[in-house]
Amino acid sequence: MVIFGGAGDLARRKLFPALYSLHRNQLIDQRFSVLGVGRSERSADEYREIVRDSINRYARVDVEDEEEWSSFVEKFDFVSLDVKTPAGYQRLREAVEERERRYTIPGNRLFYLAVAPELFGPVAARLKEGGLTESDGWKRLLIEKPFGRDYPSAEDLQAQIAGSFKEEEIYRIDHYLGKEMVQNIEVIRFANTLFENMWNNRYISNVQITASETVGVEDRASYYDRAGALRDMVQNHILQILMMVAMEPPSRLKPEAIHDEKVKVLRSLRRWRGDDVKRYMVRGQYTGGYLQEKEVPAYRDEENVPADSDNETFVAGKLYIDNFRWSGVPFYIRTGKRMEEKATEVVIQFKDVPKNLYFNKTNDLGPNLLVIKINPEEGLSLQINAKKPGTDNEVVPIVMDFCNNCQEESPEAYESLIHDALEGDRTFFTRWDEVSLAWKFVDPIRQAWDQEGADTLTFYEAGSNGPKEADALLIQDGFRWHSPYNPRTGSVVHGSPIGD
Repeated sequence: MVIFGGAGDLARRKLFPALYSLHRNQLIDQRFSVLGVGRSERSADEYREIVRDSINRYARVDVEDEEEWSSFVEKFDFVSLDVKTPAGYQRLREAVEERERRYTIPGNRLFYLAVAPELFGPVAARLKEGGLTESDGWKRLLIEKPFGRDYPSAEDLQAQIAGSFKEEEIYRIDHYLGKEMVQNIEVIRFANTLFENMWNNRYISNVQITASETVGVEDRASYYDRAGALRDMVQNHILQILMMVAMEPPSRLKPEAIHDEKVKVLRSLRRWRGDDVKRYMVRGQYTGGYLQEKEVPAYRDEENVPADSDNETFVAGKLYIDNFRWSGVPFYIRTGKRMEEKATEVVIQFKDVPKNLYFNKTNDLGPNLLVIKINPEEGLSLQINAKKPGTDNEVVPIVMDFCNNCQEESPEAYESLIHDALEGDRTFFTRWDEVSLAWKFVDPIRQAWDQEGADTLTFYEAGSNGPKEADALLIQDGFRWHSPYNPRTGSVVHGSPIGD
């Protein structure tokens, strides 16, 4: 495994801890080697100290046996080179081949690009020019997001990489797809007749997808102010979750069959342009406020953010999938920074029972909800209506709940993704046609906002649930955003359809 950016923040926070967890759980072959690549000069011992510090600070498992630790960390070494120049790749090839001989590795090479996006294409080309893509085993390329800045730039990047790697050798990471409950969506749907038979527009009134963060822009201002929430979250994470929720059952449990069904969702996704963007999409930016009784600054007051920035930190939208299963069902999405609570979740709201019946004379029954909690709580809750104990006919909502991480910590997303890449399983990586169609959906929205400028920007107070314009998207349809049941606090879902 060759990690470009081998001593960077991603490697320290995510990759080293993931590799160590895989090693401890015996999910990685003992004949492995990791070569970190970077510009700084480092000895093997210095690099191994970085790895140890990473494990001590960020790993979910502690080092308990020094002998076992030594057997793990001795597999790490470092190569100093400038990735923009061809000269260093000959030294890298020699280092790779020497490690393969030492550990009898059969030429299997995994190249991880934990570097700036503008280096993805040049590094892929240099790997081929330096002979590193030629071996007796397999070769695979792992790429972090963002994959392009829009469709034309993504297409250019794809062309550069395709000169060195085949599509089946390219693993584009969306770390949301490594999360336990995102991967569980397929099982919840297709392994339960109860849900799959009702997973359509006859029984579901709306779907809500939320990815909210309490943090601000932090140290990502230079990137984030050019990207915004639309590119940073909607184009990849939100649309990936939408595809998992809305896809048809695959013809077989093979990666290509699953990707085929996901692509069909994007092809059926109604695209917004011009006035449609004003009607169905909302963007916002946080102002100063309070989070957990602590005062936080406005986005424009954050370090390295221009004082007149009109970049969005919040996006909400109403989407439609124009196919037989989902015709007429609104998919409401929202994502934002400096929100009231950190939560990634999917809420499936089923249609109401008929009004004015015996149990619904006052038309105030809460809806049946299936809530898929992705992060930080992981689990599943189903809200139904039942008679309140001790009363004649008072109906109250009750929740049946499953908590996936209450008793035992779930594996980190990067553990699952690195393991899948080593096994050659591309199920939870993004295929090129998914990336391209996602950009084709997002680009017209971005263009409409750019043309209108600051006039399209709304504002919301830090520590709130976003701008009121996002609430209006649902209110006009008779719905409202849901905050789901929390298994740790026992609080029941609130929010219900708004009466006439």
